[in-house]
Amino acid sequence: MTTPDIVEDLRRELAGLSANMPLYKRLKTAIEHIILSNALHAGERLPGERILAEALGLSRVTVRKSFALLEEDGLLARRHGARTEVASKVEKTMATLTSFSEDIRARGMEPGCRWISKAMSRPSPSEMMALGVGGGDPVLRMKRVRTADGKPIAIETSSVPQRYLPAPELVGDSLYEALQSRGFLPQRAIQRLRARPASQEDCRHLDCPPATPLLVTERRCFLSDGEVVEYCETRYRGDVYDFVFELQR
Repeated sequence: MTTPDIVEDLRRELAGLSANMPLYKRLKTAIEHIILSNALHAGERLPGERILAEALGLSRVTVRKSFALLEEDGLLARRHGARTEVASKVEKTMATLTSFSEDIRARGMEPGCRWISKAMSRPSPSEMMALGVGGGDPVLRMKRVRTADGKPIAIETSSVPQRYLPAPELVGDSLYEALQSRGFLPQRAIQRLRARPASQEDCRHLDCPPATPLLVTERRCFLSDGEVVEYCETRYRGDVYDFVFELQR
């Protein structure tokens, strides 16, 4: 979006907000609405404090306080040279079964991966339990760093029984595309979410400071007949990835 477009959208948003709300909170809410509507995408720059203040008839202090709140919420990021841009934070809904690549593309970013390992292996005890396989049944174990616009945001370790994917070469950038091509696309999943600090290895792959909080998911994916097709552990950087739950009574 161009600066005039952003200013016009903000004027429209501000006009619809309660005048009883402090100005800096009204501006914060207006910018938040624009970002969450995907009118502004990750990495797009916002007008500077002075430009925005003059265009909207606000003080720079008001704009600065709004930016600070949005930065605390992970929606904006301050860059070198006083640039302010939409943060590359990904929201993942827990209501639908989607791949990492689908989630990233839905946010207007380009998914990618860096392979750490991909090989047939004997299953570990946790894989045997999760996949329902015996100790002599090989699994295809794949470990990779997942990226969004080239930025590392997750470490993913997936295991699939050999009967579904008999060779590592069958998997390119997308595991789900490989499974779908063979008629084994997962239809439902059970997922557990927990938190843990990043290990030294995690920090090296994710380019994050020591003990950065990670969101860790363990997911078992099922075919329509109830057979388990994939067991996956993913470690997400907590500062760039959110999980969203919709609750109803």
